[in-house]
Amino acid sequence: MYYVVKYFGPFGFIKPWTAVRDSETYSQQFLTPSIITGIERKLFPELLRNDNGEIKKIFSHRLRYKQISQQQEQVQPRGWNEKGTKNNKSYERPYAILIRCVMIEPVLFLAFLNLEDAEVAVKQHICLARNEDILYPTEEILEVSKEEFDTDEELFAGFELILEKNEQSFLVGYNRYKQNEKMFGYIKIFGTPVKNNY
Repeated sequence: MYYVVKYFGPFGFIKPWTAVRDSETYSQQFLTPSIITGIERKLFPELLRNDNGEIKKIFSHRLRYKQISQQQEQVQPRGWNEKGTKNNKSYERPYAILIRCVMIEPVLFLAFLNLEDAEVAVKQHICLARNEDILYPTEEILEVSKEEFDTDEELFAGFELILEKNEQSFLVGYNRYKQNEKMFGYIKIFGTPVKNNY
C-alpha cells in the first residue's frame, strides 16, 4: 500500500544534473536521485545523521506539468581573467547568458510506504531545485495500492526516473557517498504527463 502526497505550485525549476554552463543549458523533466534525496532530507532532517545518500522513505514519485518555459539567466565565472601588459593590467569577469527551462504548474506525487511518513510530509512544502520554487502539499493523503499508482494513468500521470541499469538506462549522475560511482536510470512515462488541463 502506498500513501501518496500531492504537491503543486505555479512553477518549478529543475537544474541539469551535469550543471554544464554552455551557451544553452536545458533542464531535464525528471527528478534525479540527488533531487529525491534532497527532498527527503528536507522533509525528514533526522536522515542527515549518518547519511549514506540512499533514498529511504520516498518509494516512488510522479512529476507532470502543463508546459516548459525557457528563461534567460545571466551568469559570471568565479575567477577573474587577466588582460593587458605587465604595466597596464586589468581584470574582468565576463558575463554569459544561459537558457534554462522552468516548468509551468508542476504537480509532484510522492509515495510513502507508511502513513506516519506521509503525515509528516503533508505538513511541509518542498523545492525541486531552487529555494524560490516552492511546491505546496494538498491536505489529503491518498491511500492507493502500488498497482493503482502504476496503472491509473489519469490521476497519476507523470514522469518517473527508475533507478535501474538495463538497455534503456542512461547516466543520471555520480554518487558522492560511494566514491563518485556512476548512477543509471531510465524514464518511465505514465499516461500523458504534459497537458493543458488536469
